[in-house]
Amino acid sequence: MKCLNTTGLKLAATVWIGAAALVSSGPVFAKNEVKARHPKVIVIAFDGMDAQLTEKMMDAGELPVLDAMRKKNGYRRLATSNPPQTPVAFASFINGADPGSHGIFDFVLRDPSKQCVPYYGAAETVEGVGYVEFRGHHLPLNFWPFNHSLDQTLLKREGTPFWHYLDQAGIHSDFYDLPSDYPPSKSEFGNHRCMAGMGVPDLLGTYGTYQHYGEDDPVRTREESGGMRTMLFFEEGAAKAELTGPQDSFLAQPVPIKIPFTVYRDVDSMSAVIEIQDHTVILNEGQWGSWLQVDFPLSLPGPLPDKHISGICRFYLQEVAPNFRLYVTPINMDPSNPAATITEPPEFSTEVASELGLYYTAGFQEDHKALSNGIFTDEEYAAQAQMVLDERLHMLDYAKEHYKDGLLFFYFASTDLQAHMFWWDDPARPHPTRSKEQSEKYFNCVKDLYREADAIVAGLLSEYGDEATLIVMSDHGFANFSRQFNVNTWLRDNGYIQPADCTGLMDGTVDWSKTRAYAIGMNGLYINLKGRERDGIVEPGEEADQLMTELIEKLKQVRDEDGRPVLRNVYLSSEVYHGPAMARAPDFVLGYYRDYRTSWASTLGDMNEGILTDNKEAWAADHCIDPLEVPGVLFSNRPIDKEDPALIDLAPTILAEFGLEKPVQMTGNNIF
Repeated sequence: MKCLNTTGLKLAATVWIGAAALVSSGPVFAKNEVKARHPKVIVIAFDGMDAQLTEKMMDAGELPVLDAMRKKNGYRRLATSNPPQTPVAFASFINGADPGSHGIFDFVLRDPSKQCVPYYGAAETVEGVGYVEFRGHHLPLNFWPFNHSLDQTLLKREGTPFWHYLDQAGIHSDFYDLPSDYPPSKSEFGNHRCMAGMGVPDLLGTYGTYQHYGEDDPVRTREESGGMRTMLFFEEGAAKAELTGPQDSFLAQPVPIKIPFTVYRDVDSMSAVIEIQDHTVILNEGQWGSWLQVDFPLSLPGPLPDKHISGICRFYLQEVAPNFRLYVTPINMDPSNPAATITEPPEFSTEVASELGLYYTAGFQEDHKALSNGIFTDEEYAAQAQMVLDERLHMLDYAKEHYKDGLLFFYFASTDLQAHMFWWDDPARPHPTRSKEQSEKYFNCVKDLYREADAIVAGLLSEYGDEATLIVMSDHGFANFSRQFNVNTWLRDNGYIQPADCTGLMDGTVDWSKTRAYAIGMNGLYINLKGRERDGIVEPGEEADQLMTELIEKLKQVRDEDGRPVLRNVYLSSEVYHGPAMARAPDFVLGYYRDYRTSWASTLGDMNEGILTDNKEAWAADHCIDPLEVPGVLFSNRPIDKEDPALIDLAPTILAEFGLEKPVQMTGNNIF
């Protein structure tokens, strides 16, 4: 099975010798005769590229270009953030300092004023205040004398991003798909462009909701984590259906906007025709359609004209017969006419779309939920992920074509999201959902991605040589995830959450007047502190300190049924974080050994039966563990002097390449 097309691998075969020579030889002729106004620095981020696997493949001769950089002292393991989560890590990269500087401590944080209500740690949507009621509509008027506030999404990352100093110095920077920057930060001086990445929602306001239509669905309609299913009924070869869009938010009682469409199937030719608005899509079984623009009208009372929201989606015809099955991607914001600001400046997305056409704008592009929920087979997920990668490679070509000097940052998520679904590096242990042969087969998909990364670096070295400083990095590594620790269950069973028969933090069964600690998020644990939490009972000072010491000792003693320890470290936030954004920090950060992670249930405050249970999900690998277990990688075409570089070192390094001093709030140091 080939998980990737061969384009990048052929590229590697043709240019790796020359690229390796570039690493080991002197300067080469620049691509352009005209001297650049500023130095050139190119940063390529492969999310989740693991140090252990990378080194193993370099040793085996499978990553020749990266290995050539290593042999010229251009490689180090890169210390990740604590915890090693993508939004935390990239916010630390952006600030050049630990999470105490930026306030993003987890994928999921809690609102203490609402007693642990969770929210996405990197951004928060704030509802508008005020409206005028008119003919069954709620109309917010954000002008005098009404001055209603509109709904808005706020970036929760605090501090000054390092590109501000480039912007201020007149040095241009381009960022493509940057995590932890939605909504994108403003450019004060007009020298910064950014396409926001992880954190950008789909048009429904979620982080990815597919829609699936099939004859074999057991109910007419149902929602599930990450998707919606609808049963189709064919009469004389035709079936009516609806595509669900965003809420009609101007209505007094908002309802989803639905677009009707019709499916015509031809069993003889194993094909189907889909008619939706002014589009006619003809697909054979197993075929993907191109991106389509779909229009969602927001109703307004007459005589006001209706407003419209544009989205994009793709149809995939999985099966014509005997059970018709049709998949629709999450409805992404239309980059040519986005419903929200997804780039800085706002017209950047439109400029890209005018040349490349439509493209994914949502932060999560590989539809891992479709695989987890059984909508996709492994092969179908691999194919969809390949389409995402192909689109990213076209975007990289665009980025290079429009790059003259300054900083170019380009991000690939494939090495992370495919690893979550396909990683399994221990054939001696059973995979949660695959046989030994299947787990080895799909782990090769991850290895193919590393080979593709090597080819991408080869192309950049061949094109830019010593004309640019090239930095290749990942934010963390990877590990198998076969056992989950039900933190809140452990807290309940050890008397820290009361009563003994409660079932979840937010289902009304917890007695907060007797609860002393709780967990929310992938790695966070909190004291129910008086004066901070809405219903806090633990007195600050000596009582809280004693409780924290007790919890650390007991958590480190947790053992699996085979005697293995679960937690490598339990970190006190006050000891590992520093800076002005500590108010949102958890009290503890749980650092797991490889193979373990916080349970799916505990992440959002629920409680499973059993303290340690098997992970039975297709999502069978993770990195939300102890940072010492999953370092990332750092390569450069310049020798790296720092023996133990960390993510927080990259921002001051980039500034130094442009002759700029390290700001006082940055705690990292120049790797060169």
